[in-house]
Amino acid sequence: MTITDSFTLAFRTVRGNRLRTGITVAIIAFGIMALIGIITAIQSMDQSLRESFSSMGTNAFNLRYKESKVRLGHHDREEVELSKRGQKVKKSNLGKVITKEQAIAFKQNFAFPSLVSIYFAMGRNIECRYNNKKTNPISSVWGGDENYLNVNGYTLKTGRNFSNLDVESGRNVCLLGYNIATKLFGEEMPEKCLDKTIQVGGLEFRVIGLLKSKGSSSFLRQDEVVITPYNNSARFGSASNSYTIGVMVGQVQQLDAAIGETTALFRSVRKMEPTEEDNFLIEKSDKFAELFIGFLSSITASAGAIGLITLIGAAIGLMNIMLVSVNERTKEVGLIKAIGGKSKDVRLQFLFESMIISLLGALFGIILGVLVGNLFGLILHTGFVIPWAWVVAGIIICSLVGLAAGIYPAMKAAKLNPIVALRYE
Repeated sequence: MTITDSFTLAFRTVRGNRLRTGITVAIIAFGIMALIGIITAIQSMDQSLRESFSSMGTNAFNLRYKESKVRLGHHDREEVELSKRGQKVKKSNLGKVITKEQAIAFKQNFAFPSLVSIYFAMGRNIECRYNNKKTNPISSVWGGDENYLNVNGYTLKTGRNFSNLDVESGRNVCLLGYNIATKLFGEEMPEKCLDKTIQVGGLEFRVIGLLKSKGSSSFLRQDEVVITPYNNSARFGSASNSYTIGVMVGQVQQLDAAIGETTALFRSVRKMEPTEEDNFLIEKSDKFAELFIGFLSSITASAGAIGLITLIGAAIGLMNIMLVSVNERTKEVGLIKAIGGKSKDVRLQFLFESMIISLLGALFGIILGVLVGNLFGLILHTGFVIPWAWVVAGIIICSLVGLAAGIYPAMKAAKLNPIVALRYE
């Protein structure tokens, strides 16, 4: 009896017991579907995040106010602590915001070859209106300058950028995000927004430019933004009390040098003493991407644990069914041995049955998991994702599950005495 004969007999047995096979395959398939589905959805989220953050540029960083962890009674109060040598070291007040004057002084004196932008948040969850049309209150309003678009990865689709006169005079002009333009002026002709006056949080602004879509994800909503000159801050009551400075260098290799120059210059602008700690924070543009992606990695590990637990349950169920099959086919095993079949042939037949059922479960589970996971990808507007590494891992895991679940029943069947087996009723 050859290996091919053992495989053929195993396949015929699996096909002949369709109900039992179908139930076992379904159990394994649901376990693999849960694992592959979650992993596919996570990879869709990961792809969406990377696309969103890559548009910000990896050669940029922000200088912003660092909030104090210790609240003091007065904003101008200083805290003194002892150094390791016993000397008194004066710590600066970490509650000190970045003022407009400091931001302008930095921009004017920063000599490193780069683009510098001054901006800050004027408001979030703002409603925009044009005639009888309005958006949901999800828009973000930013005050920026002529370099804001380049530093933050935006591109003009039509219209013009801010001029120096727009920024200095604080004109009531704005640049409109693509999603807001389509909601207010229609998806067919968002360019109609140019030179139109819209209401942003109840204030009127003339649209001078339309931004290209950044393919904003559900996480960042980068296309639902209104940008106006930062000197309009007095018109928004909910505006931030601290400015942010964005710096973009020509190459990623220049980042560290630019950050060193930035730290030295801004300490000078702040008039800080050498013994004082930095009371500002420098963040690279990819920091939040790393945080999100790290969070997704932990979810991936949890998904793997869930899938593994499900597959352990499926393995126990498969072993139970194979043991029942051994008892039901005792007479068949005796017949195989009576006509010359060896114990290893019986063992191979039962192992093949177990692995065929397990791999069928893997096949259906992978297909369903990829489809279910990509349904989530459609919501995030990402491409079709197939987690090939996990697909291969799923096949290997199911092969091991089939092997582990079939070893004991196969050995039990192989040890049957042919005479006793033939007499079994």
